[in-house]
Amino acid sequence: MTSRPGPDVSVDDTDSIARLFALTDGRTRPRHSLSMHTVLGPGPRSPRGVPDESVRIIALCRQRSRPLVELAGVLGLHVTAVSVLVSDLIDAGALSLPIPETPGQDRDTQTLLALSAALKRRFPQATAKAG
Repeated sequence: MTSRPGPDVSVDDTDSIARLFALTDGRTRPRHSLSMHTVLGPGPRSPRGVPDESVRIIALCRQRSRPLVELAGVLGLHVTAVSVLVSDLIDAGALSLPIPETPGQDRDTQTLLALSAALKRRFPQATAKAG
């Protein structure tokens, strides 16, 4: 029996993929529209029973507001996995989207993201209809 050539996947890579899958419950898309540059701050609540990575995200955002990509870098996790975790923490009220003080497009985008997150939290079953 001959083996077919395939991708060289080491055990460590497979373990890492399985860990991310378990961490996000298999989800690959966050409920909120977040970019890598979305700045996150602490929220009014402290959820219980969240994964260790979520606890670290909350702790980092309590130190100072941080962009999503920085959280992923500090945690050493893929940005997609962190965005799923962050989305869950926004829903739980543990993180918020602070509105920057400086005017401009970044502030407008951040304001819309904060409004969108608040509406999704308040009306989770609502859907947008065009027209």
